[in-house]
Amino acid sequence: MFDRLLRTAPDSIASHKNRDGRAHIAILLNLIWSLWFFGDVMYEPVFDAGWIATTAIGFPTIIVLWYLAMTRPQRHVIFYCMAMALLGYVVLLWNHSGGTTCIIYACALLAFAGSVRFSLGMMAAVLAIFVVEAAMRQWPWGITVGMVFMAIAIGVANLARRLNEAKDAELRLSHDEVRRLAATAERERIGRDLHDLLGHTLSLIALKSELAGKLLTRDPVAARREIADVERITRDALAQVRSAVSGMRAAGLVGEIASARLLLECAGVRFSYSGFERELPAAQEACLALALREAATNIQRHAHATNAEAHLAVDGDSVQLIVRDDGRGGISAHGNGLIGMRERVEALGGSLWIETTRGRGTTLTLRLPAAKTAANVVSLAEAQRKASA
Repeated sequence: MFDRLLRTAPDSIASHKNRDGRAHIAILLNLIWSLWFFGDVMYEPVFDAGWIATTAIGFPTIIVLWYLAMTRPQRHVIFYCMAMALLGYVVLLWNHSGGTTCIIYACALLAFAGSVRFSLGMMAAVLAIFVVEAAMRQWPWGITVGMVFMAIAIGVANLARRLNEAKDAELRLSHDEVRRLAATAERERIGRDLHDLLGHTLSLIALKSELAGKLLTRDPVAARREIADVERITRDALAQVRSAVSGMRAAGLVGEIASARLLLECAGVRFSYSGFERELPAAQEACLALALREAATNIQRHAHATNAEAHLAVDGDSVQLIVRDDGRGGISAHGNGLIGMRERVEALGGSLWIETTRGRGTTLTLRLPAAKTAANVVSLAEAQRKASA
């Protein structure tokens, strides 16, 4: 039973924040404000038995309730909020700062309890009771209003953060769905193209091969003609397949720049690009597309940038890709992704430069020679295989 309480529920506030990349330590830091439970020490140096008892019981209780509210299923948050509010009303009779601490924590957590209307309504009810109790105890109105505004500000801020996180999650799901649908559509298109391209040709090859086998003993000359036709048809089919594959690769860089724009703009990074409308050979196309994908992924995950840009230019006998961001910089040039990128570039006789200064962003410059040989293409395949190993 105790082990189950210590385990974080998958649909809890803490688990949700961890999925967003924030550690538990960020959640625990919010408990620093619980030290205001002892705020009366600064104003009332004389304490009676009621203050000592409510403080000794109330402070650990608020810590436990906070922990349970953060780690238990989110649908249970309302119960812990109500427990905090009731605790605050009781503690308020003897410990003023301790009672207001409980009320403020209750409002902070009510932002995660149900719909927006329900959360705001419950905050208003909790604070209304607090105002009535403060008036009955003849608190100064300035202190009462200040505590109410503080509770409202924290509760509304948490509610706004919760709504923004929900919108970000929807954007990520939409992005993933777009990529999945695009991949599905591309697979279906490739399947249709290959069927239309090879279906008739392979059937013809099968028929002619069968006919050649039957003519082999009766009419060797006719059999040789059929075999020659099979060879010719096979070469034509191979040329068509190569042409189709080159067309698919040609769309790779255009698809990657669109994917990079969607990825970065969903992450709040303004992205601009130019020069990607030009046509390039298949080997260069594949290398540049993979480099652009790796660069965009690094910016989205690590750079914390607000602006990024990519430019493609053909300068004489070379092709140059520049990807620049204004993020925090200071990246390592020895990451697995960058090592694989460098190997692919060098396999084509190119070069890769990375300029990165902490606090001033990163600039990645990739240069490829315009002319390639078959040996370079083979080397590229070998480099890709090594990079993925």
